[in-house]
Amino acid sequence: MSVAAVILAAGASRRLGRPKQSLQLGGETLLERALRTAREAALSPIIVVVDPDGEEAIAGSANAAAVIRNQDAAEGIASSIRCGVEQAKEMGVSGTVLMSCDQVALTPGHLRALVGDPERITGSAYAGKIGIPAYFPAASFPELLALRGDTGARELLRGAASVTDESLTLDIDTQEDFDRARKLLERT
Repeated sequence: MSVAAVILAAGASRRLGRPKQSLQLGGETLLERALRTAREAALSPIIVVVDPDGEEAIAGSANAAAVIRNQDAAEGIASSIRCGVEQAKEMGVSGTVLMSCDQVALTPGHLRALVGDPERITGSAYAGKIGIPAYFPAASFPELLALRGDTGARELLRGAASVTDESLTLDIDTQEDFDRARKLLERT
């Protein structure tokens, strides 16, 4: 069974004001951290979706990963999901884990737990919702490829199985989030 990781890294980072995937945290960029976590979870292949100019922001970080430029990144997250899932489908995987590069508390164990039942959609439960990272079997790819706009896979995850991890509420959207993440990592 081959389960791909699709790392969504094409967002505009409007609230942060600079590309979050290139932020340094604990000696690595947020993208390098996401790549390492996916590798340690034995997800393969790893697909990184960036905006049309994004390869410059990740230069050197995505070694051993397929980097896909999302020409429609301005549409929102659904276009990045489509790009990554289309690539995963072409690679013949049995499923994919959709993840972002800004959930700094994400662990390889959590990613492995998402794939516990390879036949069912399984999301991450935190802050009273089910979101990404989330696992989608290949049977759900047509629904992912039909997504539009900036809502992501929210509807597909409604009522889905889940793995709880409240630490995933810490994601990097603002400078305050980044400062909080740095303090957290310095204590561990």
